[in-house]
Amino acid sequence: MATTETLEDERRALTLARELSPRLAERAAEHDRRGLFPEDDFADLREAGLLGLMVPSRLGGFGASFAGYARVAAELGRGAGATALVFNMHASVTGALAQTPDELVRYLGAPDRYFAARDKALADAAAGALYAVAMSERGTGSRLSRTRTAYRATGSGYRITGSKAFVSGAGHADAYLVTARDAEAEDPKVSYFLVPAAEGVRVEQTWDSLGMRATGSHDVHFDVEVGPDALLGGKEGLTLILAEAMPQWLVASYSAVYVGVARAAVDAAAEHLRERGLGSLAGARARLGRADAAVAAAELAVAEAAARIDSHPGDEDTNLWVWRAKLLAGDTASQVASSLLEAAGTSASRRGHPLERTFRDARCGALQPATSDVCADWLGVAALGDDPDGDAQVPRW
Repeated sequence: MATTETLEDERRALTLARELSPRLAERAAEHDRRGLFPEDDFADLREAGLLGLMVPSRLGGFGASFAGYARVAAELGRGAGATALVFNMHASVTGALAQTPDELVRYLGAPDRYFAARDKALADAAAGALYAVAMSERGTGSRLSRTRTAYRATGSGYRITGSKAFVSGAGHADAYLVTARDAEAEDPKVSYFLVPAAEGVRVEQTWDSLGMRATGSHDVHFDVEVGPDALLGGKEGLTLILAEAMPQWLVASYSAVYVGVARAAVDAAAEHLRERGLGSLAGARARLGRADAAVAAAELAVAEAAARIDSHPGDEDTNLWVWRAKLLAGDTASQVASSLLEAAGTSASRRGHPLERTFRDARCGALQPATSDVCADWLGVAALGDDPDGDAQVPRW
């Protein structure tokens, strides 16, 4: 149960996000047009302390719950989808570090030194450090069991070698959450490492996409040695276990971003219809009304998932809502933006129009892992009474 102090901190964080959102929206067109990482947006987020949203208050952050994160991320997504998506990646690192219970980490075998390393990473985030996620790989996507990036134990830590794709914030992050497999193990023993941006980490400028163009999601190549404290959880082989048990930071966290993008589509369409005098057209109004209702339903699904994550993380019913939220947010954003662009007409399809940009950003929601098809299949297997993580023909992760 959230304390009064936590709720007050979350309200303060949400107020800051609402104040920043219009500023992000003003810059979004230029960031999108040039495919530039939104450095000024993150300067604002850093100054507001929001990079410490998930960091416990004892370490200088807001100590937000998952529900608190979801509200802030949706507000940022309403301003600039690409900025919110990079923020989500950062929050997924800090949130997972902060919210994985100490008892669970100890049960899984973490050494005592892990907790000091974790607290340092969180305190650094509260002070302004930005973290990125380097998980996906070309040819295998985000399937953790097919990770090719490898690590080997050395006398002083680990050597990590491999390449990652779709690394949002590449070249601007202070450290990368890297998934890598034990090069000498036969089974897919995959671990998490927090790798500092330093010599041996090379960014390749590859990102030129349909939507979310300002995320700077370039390829990153790793040939680097890290110390023992870089191993998250302090124990090898935890990645697949945590992905199945507590998938919220790999699945549901995206949902908050895309309900924000979907709401931005409603905002942009309503503004366009008013400016063009099209609000009197019953067909356009009906599309706007259906869009508003669909987005509200998706927002409620995300809120339900978030509340369950906070009260019963990892429970079977909670995980059902995790996958439902991602499916509904991704599909709703895409469908609503498409319908509203049709209602607004050709003039709204010009490059640089807020609805045109939002349409492209929204289309990415169903494609972002876990994709809508993967989410729907997971839920379908569960509805049949089978194990959606273990009974699929292809391993889910």
